[in-house]
Amino acid sequence: MLPRNFTDKIQGNVSKPCFWKSLSPGQNWKSKSMRSFPEEFVKSTPGAFEHRVVFSVRWGNSWQLWLEREEKDLFMIEEDWDEFVDDNHLGPNDNVFFRHDDKMFLEVQIFKNDGNEIIDAPPEVEPETEPFHPTTPKNSHKETTTASASASASEFSDNWRETHGCADIKNPELYLLNPKNPYFVKTLTKGNDVLYVPKTVIKKYGLKFGPHLSPMHYLLPGDKINGSTKIYGGGSAPCFNGWVDLCRKYNLKTGDSMVCELERSGELVTAVRVHFINKT
Repeated sequence: MLPRNFTDKIQGNVSKPCFWKSLSPGQNWKSKSMRSFPEEFVKSTPGAFEHRVVFSVRWGNSWQLWLEREEKDLFMIEEDWDEFVDDNHLGPNDNVFFRHDDKMFLEVQIFKNDGNEIIDAPPEVEPETEPFHPTTPKNSHKETTTASASASASEFSDNWRETHGCADIKNPELYLLNPKNPYFVKTLTKGNDVLYVPKTVIKKYGLKFGPHLSPMHYLLPGDKINGSTKIYGGGSAPCFNGWVDLCRKYNLKTGDSMVCELERSGELVTAVRVHFINKT
């Protein structure tokens, strides 16, 4: 059952399986019961959550949490859940809304008791959606009171699940095969299931993408790895499947950086040419 004072804000998000978490008397966010999935939710998403889940929040950061079963109950690993709680500074006045998006992915929205939604990272957490620059200040923990159902879903998708960091690398354009091609710098973090194209790059170059699950390729010296285009949020959050296979094949690790050069056929992005920078 959804809390009444939040229903209007997320009613456009409940067409897919979803659930809320908020504290009851005697609980804290690290209580074991807070790590469990509601039985009804698990039944409504058969086969979606076998070994792990990926949470993504409004400002673009994401967390991968491994799962464990105790009899019929499904829990998130304590260490992973505690990291999510600490990173988002969850407290007694917070309410967390989870919505199933695709397979193991969950969109997460955080609300205060008064209904205000948190839309930016806490001061101590660096958001992952924008390229890092030494002069860029960290975002403050902002709230909004105007998150309508449709706008909330659209804005969430716009920033959704961009699990990458951008290194401050000088002259990345020198790596490009074609200096006119769009590009961005990717630095690996913990979550590398798919490759997201930063929304700033999409806007800068006016990029267009093929339909959901249309084929694409990763191009490396003497190698080509097949992938597919995935479209979320009504087209506002494109990404590429097959990235995890590339990371495994080339034994890429957290902190490795590369220039991702986007190749287009006509108007559509159909390939990503990968140039390693500081592979360890």
